[in-house]
Amino acid sequence: MIKKQSKELTLYYNMLRIRGVEESIAALYPEQEMRCPVHLCAGQEAIAVGVCANLKNQDYVLSNHRSHGHYLAKGGDLKAMMAEIYGKATGCCGGKGGSMHLVDLNVNYLGSTPIVAGIIPVAAGAAFGTQLKGEKGKITVVFLGDAAAEEGVFCETLNFAALKKLPILFVCENNLYSVYSPLSVRQSGDRENINIAKAYGIHAEKGYGNDVEEVSKIASKAIEYTRQGKGPSFIEFETYRFREHCGPNYDNKLGYRTESEYEEWRQKCPLDNYEKKLIKQDKLNPQSISDYKQEIEKEFCEAVRFAKESPFPQVEEINRNVYA
Repeated sequence: MIKKQSKELTLYYNMLRIRGVEESIAALYPEQEMRCPVHLCAGQEAIAVGVCANLKNQDYVLSNHRSHGHYLAKGGDLKAMMAEIYGKATGCCGGKGGSMHLVDLNVNYLGSTPIVAGIIPVAAGAAFGTQLKGEKGKITVVFLGDAAAEEGVFCETLNFAALKKLPILFVCENNLYSVYSPLSVRQSGDRENINIAKAYGIHAEKGYGNDVEEVSKIASKAIEYTRQGKGPSFIEFETYRFREHCGPNYDNKLGYRTESEYEEWRQKCPLDNYEKKLIKQDKLNPQSISDYKQEIEKEFCEAVRFAKESPFPQVEEINRNVYA
C-alpha cells in the first residue's frame, strides 16, 4: 500500500491499485497458468480500502474467498500474492493455498478461507487470544459476505464476542448475491443484519459501500469504539461485484441479474465516482491519474514476472503443515 501526499489521494490510489490488479488478473487468467479459482472484487474496493485505512500494522485482518482487496489494503505483498495464485514456492502460502488462502504475518493478515462463514469463529479466536494476552488497543477485523450472515456460526460468534467483549470488528460486504442467488430468495425483506448484531448487545452501523469516505468514517468510529475496549462492533456496507462470482468473466447473460441492474451499479462505481469528485475539487488531475496507472502497471508486471520465474514447490512439501 503506497502512501500519497494526502488522505484522499491515498484512498484513491489504493482503490485504483486494487482495481488495476484485479483487471490485470482477469486479462491474464485465460493463459491457464493460474491453476486456481479466482474471486475478483472489482466494484467492491472502497470497503477494503476505507476500513484498512484506519488500521494499524499490529491489528489483525482475516477474510473470505474474495480476499485480494483485503490483503492488498492491509499491506500484503503483491509479489507474494501473485506467486501464490500461480502456485509457486515463493507464494505467501508456499504455492499450496492459491487465491483463496492468503497469509502475510508481516502485516498481520492472518489468512482467508473459502468456506462461507468459516473464517468468522477463527477471527473471534484471534481476538480472544489478544485479549487473553492483555494486548490492549489491538483489534481484529474480519471481512464477511452477506451469505455468511445466514450461517449459524455467525450468530454463535456474535454471542460469544459480545459475552467476552472481544476486540473484534465484523465487516459485512453485502453485494446482494450469494453466487447466483439474490437476497430475495435467501432472506426476509424485513431482516436487518445490524439489528441482529444489536440484539446481541453489539455496536452496529450500516452504510453505503461505494463511497470510500463514508466507509472510512463509519469504520473509524467502530474501530475506535472497539479499540477502547468497549466490545465488538459490526458494520455492513451495500456494494456490488462487477465480474462473475468466480472467474475473470462477466456473467450477466446467465439471467440471475439483469443488464439494467448491472449498468445501474456501474454508474455507482466507487473508483470512477471518487475520481470525478477529486478532479472537481482540484485534488487530482489527468497527469496524476496517468502516472498512478503506470506505476501500478509496472508493479503488477514485476509481480507477474517474479511469479512466473519462481519455482514450483518441491514434492516433499506436499504434506508439510497438512493435518488429518
